[in-house]
Amino acid sequence: MSLKIKVVRTKDDLKEFIFLTKKLHRNHYGWVPPVYSNERSYFDPAKNRALTYSDYILLLALSDGKPVARIMGMINNRCNEYRHERYARFGYLECPDDQEAAHALLSYVEDWAREKGMTRVAGPMGLYNQDPAGFLVEGFEHNPTINTNYNFEFIPGLLEKESYVKDVDYVVYKIDLLRNLPDFYHGIYKRIADRGEYKLKEFTTRKQIKEYILPILELMNECFAELYGYNPLDDIEMRILAKRFMPVLDPRFVKVVTKGEEIIGFNIAMPNLSEGFRKAGGRLTPLGILYILLAARRSRQLDSLIGGIRKEYRGRGIDVLMGYPTILAARKAGFVFADSHHELEDNKKVRAEMERLGGEVYKRYRVYRKELVF
Repeated sequence: MSLKIKVVRTKDDLKEFIFLTKKLHRNHYGWVPPVYSNERSYFDPAKNRALTYSDYILLLALSDGKPVARIMGMINNRCNEYRHERYARFGYLECPDDQEAAHALLSYVEDWAREKGMTRVAGPMGLYNQDPAGFLVEGFEHNPTINTNYNFEFIPGLLEKESYVKDVDYVVYKIDLLRNLPDFYHGIYKRIADRGEYKLKEFTTRKQIKEYILPILELMNECFAELYGYNPLDDIEMRILAKRFMPVLDPRFVKVVTKGEEIIGFNIAMPNLSEGFRKAGGRLTPLGILYILLAARRSRQLDSLIGGIRKEYRGRGIDVLMGYPTILAARKAGFVFADSHHELEDNKKVRAEMERLGGEVYKRYRVYRKELVF
């Protein structure tokens, strides 16, 4: 087919960019539409602070004047400065099984990044670590979770034919919540709880969580600082993220550990909402919200969202102090298994904890990279 690459410049262009996913995934079993109002906000510099300190470009591939594929190129200047790198990112790649379209989009982003002095392109990634990262390469038969990609199986092959190679893998564990916990796990929990040095805070309402959400995100910034591609949030971004988080938090699955007045650990999980978002069709109408609420009530899959422990308190059982009551609460609520969300393949400590609970890797996501030749 004869292709033309178009830079997204107008509102109409952006509308085509956002809603192209609906067209491409129309008959794609398992795909979950994004919340389209959130997508509009993401690409609006007035609502997405990261766009104000990043260079970015949105592209559409047109065939006979109609959009058939898309991509976003990004240079997170603040992150590059923080990590002393000159890396570009790509994300939001949607493409049919067509090498010509994939080549046209990726090569355009590569040339754009090269002109700006970048030495590498990596992706799929977003501007924030809370954005979807990595293409699914294993586990297509399983339900996706919030903030993850559910791509076609052919997409990784398109990248590899363009000389992209593995940069990092994220693995996802499936944990059987009905499985008997190891005796030592309960023992660790009881010993730490009885000592009283660390206090577990649990919640019954979102209002109770509100005063903790910003300190949780501050600790997240600290805990995640050295993780792959992490872009630390500033105060304004943390407040925006807190506002976004609050409506979806389930108090039963928010756990915080303190020592004195200091928050030293947190863990947040939530019911899988995929079925609700599918039925809502990506729109938060009153009926769409009802679908999502019903999905939360009916779900039997608990999805881990974020968690962290202050560095000097790791290895002291804080993870068990939060994990044990989370599992008990999940069982009481009728959940059958938990999804660990993304864990870096080389994060041996976290992976050991997942496996200690009987977790098995059932999904894998891959971030690709390509060195730019000048």
